[in-house]
Amino acid sequence: MSSDKDWPQGWSRGSGESRASGPRRSDAERTQVISPPVVPRHEERVHRPRHEVRTAPVEPARRRHGGGRGRWLQRLPLALLLVLALLLGLFLYFFARIDRFDAIQEYEGRPEAGSGTNWLIVGSDSREGLSDDQIRQLHLGRAEGRRTDTIILLHRPESGAPTLVSLPRDSYVPIPGRGRNKLNAAYAFGGAPLLVRTVEQVTGLRVDHYAEVGFGGFVGMTDAVGGVELCPSRAIRDKKSGLRVQKGCQEMDGPTALAYVRARYFDPTGDLGRVKRQQEFLGAVFDRAASPATVLNPWRMVSLGNAATTALTIDDGDGPVSLVQFGLTMRAVAGGGGRRVTVPVADANYSTPAGSAVRWDRERALELFRSLRTN
Repeated sequence: MSSDKDWPQGWSRGSGESRASGPRRSDAERTQVISPPVVPRHEERVHRPRHEVRTAPVEPARRRHGGGRGRWLQRLPLALLLVLALLLGLFLYFFARIDRFDAIQEYEGRPEAGSGTNWLIVGSDSREGLSDDQIRQLHLGRAEGRRTDTIILLHRPESGAPTLVSLPRDSYVPIPGRGRNKLNAAYAFGGAPLLVRTVEQVTGLRVDHYAEVGFGGFVGMTDAVGGVELCPSRAIRDKKSGLRVQKGCQEMDGPTALAYVRARYFDPTGDLGRVKRQQEFLGAVFDRAASPATVLNPWRMVSLGNAATTALTIDDGDGPVSLVQFGLTMRAVAGGGGRRVTVPVADANYSTPAGSAVRWDRERALELFRSLRTN
């Protein structure tokens, strides 16, 4: 048998086991099983290899975004209905404030209704609602009685473009029960009913609707839309109307626009020149009133409604629908979708017992009115 010395130093033979030369170690010390540490779940996710990390799906995020847009689109019709309801309520409120009276009356021999619809638009010299300072600033004076500076027929055909026909206020025409006189004398003699009857008799056209605006209305509507662009062909200095403007296109406020419409003594064409400026002004006002700068501005819309309704007078047979049609027709004319004409004239300085007047070219005038009657 080999002795203990034959074993490596620190080892001895015994029972087939190796022994340390030092103190005997316990089994637990000799054999240790190292178990992997227990990692919390959240740390396990953090320390996973990148290829094992699960990413959040993208599709649900897109669905959430699309769902928000879908909800917004679903609410859009409701928002539009609310806006329309607000506008309708505002319109009906202003309509209720408009003065109405019996301007269009029945009488024997009244023309039958023709094709289309006819509005008679009158600009009166009414100073109602104006203070003494405003009358002085606007150079309106203190005229006796009631007169009209603007007389216009607006024809809306059943199809096609509308026509705006200016009837010069100094037109020398027969007035029922008053003989022959200037057209605006009919308004002075019998107000709107006699003026309507006179226009119907001399044109052969049946007037379906009536609208009248005073001086204050011209000024208020112009200022409500932020002024209008008008284009004088020459510099104007008119002492009687107080008008002082330069040549060329320019923005005019209410008082300046009113003076531009009324002035005639500076113009060698007299009443005919004023008629053209009236048409220019009406076109500019309706063009600005229908612009996004006015329609999308609630303050301007309210100001325009206040100005128009407080100075407007219509026939008591006119309702909200006819007023809307009137506005749309005027907008079409203002936007170039219609024509503006003046009744044909044979003599602009016709000498009469009533003073210098305007004599129509009878044949051409009747041809114009016949075309409107059948259109």
